[in-house]
Amino acid sequence: MDFQFNFAVDENENSETDADFLLLCSPKHKQESKEKSRENADPAADSSPKLAPAKHQDETAPEKNHCVKAAKEHSIPEDLNKVLENKVMETVLDLSHVKLSVVEMTCSGDADSEGIVSKSVSSHSDLIPGVYEGGLKIWECTFDLMDYFSEAEIEFTNKTVLDLGCGAGLLGIAALRGEAARVHFQDYNSTVIDEITLPNVVANCTSEGRRMSSGKDRKASKPPSKKPRKAEGSPDMLNRCRFFSGEWSQVSQLLLNSNKPCSKYDVILTSETIYNPDYYSALHDTLAQLLDRNGRVYLASKVHYFGVGGGIYLFEKFIEEKNVFRTSMVKTIDQGLQRCIMEIAFKNTC
Repeated sequence: MDFQFNFAVDENENSETDADFLLLCSPKHKQESKEKSRENADPAADSSPKLAPAKHQDETAPEKNHCVKAAKEHSIPEDLNKVLENKVMETVLDLSHVKLSVVEMTCSGDADSEGIVSKSVSSHSDLIPGVYEGGLKIWECTFDLMDYFSEAEIEFTNKTVLDLGCGAGLLGIAALRGEAARVHFQDYNSTVIDEITLPNVVANCTSEGRRMSSGKDRKASKPPSKKPRKAEGSPDMLNRCRFFSGEWSQVSQLLLNSNKPCSKYDVILTSETIYNPDYYSALHDTLAQLLDRNGRVYLASKVHYFGVGGGIYLFEKFIEEKNVFRTSMVKTIDQGLQRCIMEIAFKNTC
């Protein structure tokens, strides 16, 4: 039996994020024109995340290596209307997603038990290490990776997929549309999962199940609409999903040691998760623990994250030193701040 649910879509406003949150990289970079659809969907494009001022970090973040954020599995409510209640939706690349600027303005109280929205706004920051890790934005490398799925004809059919550091969850939703057998979504913050990821997955799990189109058609962002929209949710599609929050190592342990252990993943998708070198060891260990022996990781990143310190080549060097995985740069994007897509696999595998 299909679920029925309604949600509203804003017709008059473009997708916005507070420009004060962004760290612009250079005068030349500021002058770079952006593709119109990406500009509407992702004003955070062509920028590096801006860290909270040191004072704010001292007040809110745990001491480095002192504690970790516990893992939690988030259940899918039976009443899907509740998931989309009061959500304003818009569409990009044929996918619906929650209007993030509205979440920033309206998410408070029990809906933001972690306090990440208020802390992010008050500190004018995209990152507060150990508190908030950027999931309230859709960063441009997400779109780079989605383009690559189409260009390289990445196959998701019957695969088990993990969207690691998922934020809006668009990568995992693309895998669902590609007939993945199972898709799990993980983000550091529980507020992101409950208020952004889960609503996005529900909004896109329609019985129509439109497949992601390719080429120029995918680059056209549909104008938002304020008219109420009705859709039929597919229980089968939602039943293929699980949602987790918490630090990577804790989520790995939950997945591998719970009373509902899961098999390892054929594909792990991750975008803009290597901005902070302090996290490289945890990320590397998580990939080593959760990736199937013949699986693949597709990682999208900027070459360098100004003001934060990480970047694609630094992480590549880290991987080489660990001598567990082999890597290949499968795509480089030179528009604006240079970005890359890296494929990662275990050594001595086909």
